[in-house]
Amino acid sequence: MNLHEYQAKQLFARYGLPAPVGYACTTPREAEEAASKIGAGPWVVKCQVHAGGRGKAGGVKVVKSKEDIRAFAEHWLGKRLVTYQTDANGQPVNQILVEAATDIDKELYLGAVVDRSSRRVVFMASTEGGVEIEKVAEETPHLIHKIAIDPLAGPMPYQGRELAFKLGLEGKQVQQFTKIFMGLATIFLERDLALIEINPLVITKQGDLICLDGKLGADGNALFRQPDLREMRDQSQEDPPRGSGGAVGAELRRAGRQHRLHGERRGPGHGHHGHR
Repeated sequence: MNLHEYQAKQLFARYGLPAPVGYACTTPREAEEAASKIGAGPWVVKCQVHAGGRGKAGGVKVVKSKEDIRAFAEHWLGKRLVTYQTDANGQPVNQILVEAATDIDKELYLGAVVDRSSRRVVFMASTEGGVEIEKVAEETPHLIHKIAIDPLAGPMPYQGRELAFKLGLEGKQVQQFTKIFMGLATIFLERDLALIEINPLVITKQGDLICLDGKLGADGNALFRQPDLREMRDQSQEDPPRGSGGAVGAELRRAGRQHRLHGERRGPGHGHHGHR
């Protein structure tokens, strides 16, 4: 079960992770009011769907006026967004996320999955943020750095520092990255997740790290003990249970993603998850 970006960022905030100030809106008027709450523009407006490729499909836009925010919301709310990750029908847009724009200096990637071969939660970090991690794994695998979490010891700050150094971070960025790493690992374990991604995790022009995007996939088998995640479920984004659709199809796609990232060769799996 996937969460929307705005829901992922709500969880990030609960765990003290840095993300842009933003509001999920269901009407054009709410979107305009959100911009007023945030303060001076520019702002970023994003269609909230369970699919990657939103930017290329016109579902993410930087805007400089509230009129543009209203126009974006009027255009997309109630419509369906078609991206390279959806079928021809696309996904319904029921919310628009309005955020403060971020001055980006560099884009990184940080994510974690359950690696079934090692039976560990494995974190992956890369300097190649903003693109599909499967593409990086296929074309430049040496640019993905991995660390496995010991199930008994749990995540350790030194592991975060180790990844930070491999990404070329320095000074306060190492401390910030380690805090984000520890926070994500805690969310992953406490919330029974199957997937977590920040793509991109950006370095701002001021040299600070911020979670510009967020994707969370919950383990459907553990939802009975995660009532707040259950409440976040958006069934309008889920395929009907036929063929490769529905929960079973999602599990197969997630398994396929792990095979590609970890070089496993067991079992089926097609498709991939991104969140751009």
